[in-house]
Amino acid sequence: MTTRTNAWSGWISFATVMLTMIGAFNIAEGLAALMMSTVSYIDAGRLVVVNLTAWGVLALVSGALLLAIGLGLFARNEMARVAAIVLVALHALIQLAALAAFPIWSLLMIALDVVVLFALTVHWSEAGATVETEPQPVADAHPAGGRPAA
Repeated sequence: MTTRTNAWSGWISFATVMLTMIGAFNIAEGLAALMMSTVSYIDAGRLVVVNLTAWGVLALVSGALLLAIGLGLFARNEMARVAAIVLVALHALIQLAALAAFPIWSLLMIALDVVVLFALTVHWSEAGATVETEPQPVADAHPAGGRPAA
C-alpha cells in the first residue's frame, strides 16, 4: 500500500512562501519609508509635506510579523494559521487604505492576500491528510498462450 499527499498541501506551501515574501516586501517598504522620512509634493497648487516615519514603522512591524508567521506555517502549525488569517486580512485592509497613494502596489498586495487567504481557509484540514491507495495490478503482456494480448 502506498500513500500520497493530498494536492492541497501544495496550495498551503504556496501560501506559506507567499506570506513570507509579503512580509519581506513589507520590511523593504518600511525600511524605504524610514530612510526617506519626509516627502514633499504639490497637489492642486498647494505644497504638501508628508512624514513617512509612522508608515515605515507600521510596515516594518507588520512585515516582521508576516515573516514570522509565514515561517510558523512551514510546520503546519494551527496557531500560525489562525494568526496568519487575521494578519493577512488586516494587511489587505491596510493596503486598501493605501490604494489612493500606491494603486498598483496596493492592488498587487491585495491580490496576493486574497490568494493566501484562499489557501489557508478553504482546504486546510485536507492539506495534511494522506491518501492511501492500493497498488494496481499490472496486466501481463504475454498471457498463458505465449501470444501478446490483442
